[in-house]
Amino acid sequence: MPPAARPSGRLRSRSRRILRFAARYLVEALWYEMFLPRIGLARLTARGRAARFTRLARNFHLLALDLGGLMIKVGQFMSSRLDVLPPEITSELAGLQDEVPAVPFEAIRALAEAELGLPLERAYASVDPEPIASASLGQAYRARLSEMDAAETGLADVVIKIQRPGIHEVVDVDLRSLRRIAGWVSRIRLVRDRVDAPALLEEFATTSLEEIDYLHEAANAERFAESFANDRRVTVPEIIWERTTRRVLTLEDVTAIKINDVEALRAAGIDPAKVAVEFAAVMFDQLFVHGFFHADPHPGNIFVTPRADGWHFAFVDFGMMGEVPQSLRPGMRKLLVAAAARDGKRMVDSFREVGVLLPSADTAELERAMTKVFARFGGVSFTELRNVDPREFREFANEFSDLVRSLPFQFPEQFLLIIRAMALTSGMCSGLDHDFNIWDAVEPYSAQLIRAEGGNLVMDFAKQALEVVRVLASLPKRLDDLAVRLEEGKVSVQAPQLERRIGQLERTGGRLVSAALFGVVLIGGILLRPTDEVFGTWLMIGSGLPLLHAVFAGVLGRR
Repeated sequence: MPPAARPSGRLRSRSRRILRFAARYLVEALWYEMFLPRIGLARLTARGRAARFTRLARNFHLLALDLGGLMIKVGQFMSSRLDVLPPEITSELAGLQDEVPAVPFEAIRALAEAELGLPLERAYASVDPEPIASASLGQAYRARLSEMDAAETGLADVVIKIQRPGIHEVVDVDLRSLRRIAGWVSRIRLVRDRVDAPALLEEFATTSLEEIDYLHEAANAERFAESFANDRRVTVPEIIWERTTRRVLTLEDVTAIKINDVEALRAAGIDPAKVAVEFAAVMFDQLFVHGFFHADPHPGNIFVTPRADGWHFAFVDFGMMGEVPQSLRPGMRKLLVAAAARDGKRMVDSFREVGVLLPSADTAELERAMTKVFARFGGVSFTELRNVDPREFREFANEFSDLVRSLPFQFPEQFLLIIRAMALTSGMCSGLDHDFNIWDAVEPYSAQLIRAEGGNLVMDFAKQALEVVRVLASLPKRLDDLAVRLEEGKVSVQAPQLERRIGQLERTGGRLVSAALFGVVLIGGILLRPTDEVFGTWLMIGSGLPLLHAVFAGVLGRR
């Protein structure tokens, strides 16, 4: 076989392995989940379901590690799809790390020189041939800039990210194979009714193609740096654009103490508990203030850098970034407020608003489950959770996971990235401080949002309450019209006590109007008081007038 044909043959073999794996487990799923239940063996199928899912996930884990490339990213993507995949699969794939054997430096050198258009010895003063990181899509090396570049940039030490040779062809083959598999799956009605597999794949494809474009990553880094331009808590490596292409990225070396290295932090005089609090605040700023966030904040991507007057965070690897679209932000704010308030119904309403639930979804059971979860675990720290009986956890998990899979859930990709970022943040902070409570980090943001949107909340409530007032205010007139029609003989009824009843209804209507006005004015005062104490207090006091009418009108009316 001529040398030029070998890569093509290797890629065809790769595609066949992926398709054979998918076909095998798809046939197995059809046999167990569709055929056997139809012939009355549903209980037999259910008993072995967890073991089958676990075996599938483990075998895919091995396949992904063997093939590398995009398949590791597929496993990581699947581990986050709690909305469409069972926990046996997501938990098994959660530990899939993007660490693979390194490509020999000579092959990497050849690609870098072709991209930069000159030998590495001329592009850099020196390059360490031992990679500091080896991932499925690329490898990273320490280097020093040439004297001329160092003088222009004011930097000397840099990190070079270089893509693996042939990775574009591998990604192309993998995506073609995955699109075929998504086509197979979408023909199965049971799956098609629950999830749009081709749409999910295209979300994944978009993210993956962005990750292998280092110009895109460099632009992300600069945008992230702008978000924290005046924030001393965060630093972002400077991009050396003269030494950056789509497949080679050169950036300032900001590596320091890994954020999860507790012993090193203490040795540097840094309190890990304070690091946890500040890291949570920085991540929530990204999500709820800037709307542009690091979606892969694992320990290898965040460093803590000591300085003379304290320390700061250094973020790296901006290939996977998330954005909270303007259309999603109101729902996200409501979701945060609902979580802080431990309000199950409001949480479910927020799910619907951000597009997680279809409008037709029957959410009564979900509201009940969320209320139950909040009542039991809301506000509980991770240290306290360790003392909870594992059987209680399993009971809640089984109830909730079955319910989630029974509803038309399908998270938008950006929402999934938000969940991923928050989950990694929570885990990181708990590792730094076992007493860390994520609720303590969330609540200040919810309080801030309530204050910021207090006027909007008042207006929304006032509109609803005034609509009730309008209906109630029209009630006496409608009753008068009814009385006139009765007097004119246009309505024939037999009710000796009718006039007295109508009078009572008129008085009741007036009292209801006063009660509604009392509620509007009182709640408006409560919401406005944190930002305008004088006006809010007067509103609360003024609410007593309609309250007095509502109470004493009823007393006087009985005389």
